[in-house]
Amino acid sequence: DVGSEVGSEVGSGVGPGVGPGAGSGLGSGFGSVALDRAARPDHVDLFAIPLAEGASVDPRWWAIQVFSIGAMPRWVRGLFGVRRMLVPLIGLDPAPGDVFSVREVVGDEALIIAEDRHLDFWCAVGVDPASRLLRITTVVTLHGWRGRAYWAVVQFFHGPVVTSMLRRAVRAA
Repeated sequence: DVGSEVGSEVGSGVGPGVGPGAGSGLGSGFGSVALDRAARPDHVDLFAIPLAEGASVDPRWWAIQVFSIGAMPRWVRGLFGVRRMLVPLIGLDPAPGDVFSVREVVGDEALIIAEDRHLDFWCAVGVDPASRLLRITTVVTLHGWRGRAYWAVVQFFHGPVVTSMLRRAVRAA
């Protein structure tokens, strides 16, 4: 069952156990372009899932599969709809339609970047061909009270949303 094989968070926040190679289970050489982009992140996590033999190892392809609105589970699309309605209450604009578009590919990672007045978000979708793992590394830097208020709510949904999106993409591939 693919659902039981999604890794849990490596870490949340900044401190021991977070960062390149720190307790990721991916070896001491683990790093991420997302981690390289944030000087002082407020949140870092990593989720990984095994890929079937013969599955694509193209990180851009996987980023598109995981973050495609049409491929997201219904309940995740519903949460995004609720988010779109609620963020104006704290003075934020709804996210643009291309918020989950791949901005660049660096090595084995496709990078999704969102920079806004309340937070900066870097999401690296990577594939390790040797271990056959698909991973998502998320790095968030918060700005001001809006960022803290937003993340205070979103942090509880982030892990289950990412896990569900990974499972769905791997099952559909």
